[in-house]
This record gives sequence, structure tokens and C-alpha cells, in this order.
Amino acid sequence: MEPVTLRTARLELRMPTAVDAEAITDACQDPEIPRWTVVPSPYSIEDAQHFTGLVAKQWADGEECTWAIRRDEKLIGMIGLHDITGNAAGGQAEIGYWIARDARGEGFVTEAAGAVIDWGFAELGLARIEWRAVAGNMASARTARSLGFRYEGTLRQGHSSPRGRADAWVAGLLRTDDRFPAEWSVLDDTE
Repeated sequence: MEPVTLRTARLELRMPTAVDAEAITDACQDPEIPRWTVVPSPYSIEDAQHFTGLVAKQWADGEECTWAIRRDEKLIGMIGLHDITGNAAGGQAEIGYWIARDARGEGFVTEAAGAVIDWGFAELGLARIEWRAVAGNMASARTARSLGFRYEGTLRQGHSSPRGRADAWVAGLLRTDDRFPAEWSVLDDTE
């Protein structure tokens, strides 16, 4: 598959390349990114170079679609559809994202994710997009809920990273869902 560029009112999403390695490395020094993702820690320029090469291969193979989130040409985060599968009934994928510290709280992930979700349903013919996060990742959960994902439960030890295993929350969004925020027991109990 050829890489696709997506645009929103404030953002441009396009495949990260080797020229982004330094910006990716800088962003991944924030301990909150590896805390909630599979990003290695410590994160090196070699990790970023490997990542950008892997992203290009995954786009070409149709396995995953990863975009750098850019605001005014500056890389502020990463978002992707991972583990893409398809069949006659419609495929599925998992959405994942992180945002740089200085870009948090501005709604950029929600904006980028809306574009990625729309594209996944329309262009890839997905029937379902799944969201997973380390249990306790409240910011990611609030974003997923705002996008219309329905909380489906906790997977015991369902998240694996270089730091070990952790419980994971899981939610799903179907192409036919209305995308209005629904109740999430893990959020409603804490808000």
C-alpha cells in the first residue's frame, strides 16, 4: 500500500521518515511515552531510525499504517492503525497513539484519531477498530471515549512491553457505531 497523507483543520498526518528521527528521539525522552506504550526506554536515535525504516516496510506490506502528527510542520506525535486484518465481512485494526509533552491538552490526538478512524473505515473497509491501553492510562481512555469507543473490559496481563506485562483496557468502535461518548466504568468511577 502506498502511504497516504491525511489533513485536518490544524494537522497534517504523513508517514514518518528518517528526517524525523531526531524529533522522534527528542519526544520519546519524556518518561510518560514509554510508561504507557511499547516505546523502548531509554530511547536512542538508532531506535528512531529503525522505527522509521520499519514504518515504511509496514506501509508497503499493508500490515500497519503509521503517521507522524504534525502541527505547522513540527512533529508533535505519532498515530497508527496496527495489526490490520481483513476478510469478506470487513477487517479490523488496533489504533495507537502518543503525543509530545508540549502538545498535550490541545485536542490534537482526538483530531488526528478522528481522521485516521474515518480513513480506516472508508478506505480500508474496516468493520472494527480496537483501542488498547495500559490500565490506568486515563488520558488515552478519555480520548478513546470521546471518539465513541465502547469500553469492553480489562485484559489481565494483556499489555506487553520491554518493561514486562501489565493489565490492559480494551474498547472497540464499529463502523456502524454512532461515535457519541458512552459510559466507561473505569472513567466514570474516577471523574
